[in-house]
Amino acid sequence: MSTWDLIAIAAVLMLGVPHGGLDGAVARRIGWPPGLVSWLGFHLAYIALAALVALLWWLFPLPSLGVFLLISALHFGASDIADTDGHWLPWLAHGGLVSIGIPSLQAVSVQPIFAILIGPESANLLMTAIVGLSVPWAVSLAGYIGFAYRHPQYRKPLFSLIILLLLMIFLPPLISFALYFCLWHSRGHMLRLWHSLAATERRRSLREAAIYSSMAWAGAAIIFVYLQGSVASSLLQLTFIGLAALTLPHMLLVDYADKKNKNEALL
Repeated sequence: MSTWDLIAIAAVLMLGVPHGGLDGAVARRIGWPPGLVSWLGFHLAYIALAALVALLWWLFPLPSLGVFLLISALHFGASDIADTDGHWLPWLAHGGLVSIGIPSLQAVSVQPIFAILIGPESANLLMTAIVGLSVPWAVSLAGYIGFAYRHPQYRKPLFSLIILLLLMIFLPPLISFALYFCLWHSRGHMLRLWHSLAATERRRSLREAAIYSSMAWAGAAIIFVYLQGSVASSLLQLTFIGLAALTLPHMLLVDYADKKNKNEALL
């Protein structure tokens, strides 16, 4: 693993993970009741879901990584076109960028990463499945170009998608993922949420995000000490299993509960 790869992983952990620290604000926005008992209930449920994902990964690594890539595609796709009406075709094109695009375009570099996460044989099976999806995804990209021509609100997301795709063609996978996750996905999520919060809620949310991020970093440091293997493999496992664990509760809040709450408010 190169120095740039290590910097990319550090960026994901230090700059990307904190965007989930605002989930408390999302929970309050969807009507999570105040009070100590409710506050404890929210955090216990969040931690329990994250721990369940980590446990399932330990027991069933291949399906766990496959499901993680799937829910990441759904989450990233929804986030990339959050300012539009959420049509399925752009969602599909954006969602496949990381989960299909990076492994397909950088197969030689991604396969060893998957091998560390789930073992060599499982990595080969998963890579074969993903590469098989690359053609349908490429068709969705071509269709998206024509779709964006007819629907101007999608031209800006399409332009961003093309830029990111070019980066993923020429840059190593960990670096292109870090650029996407930190500078595009996390940044966009935090800005949208920040602009929707009142001034008093912003101060509270900042304090929460700082506390949650510090706790996540401390927990990651403790787990890292007990992981076996090289520093590089331990960092990869810590980063991507940790992301998988945090993505499920984060996605349920942002892409399901919060979106459902907004839709009901419009009725």
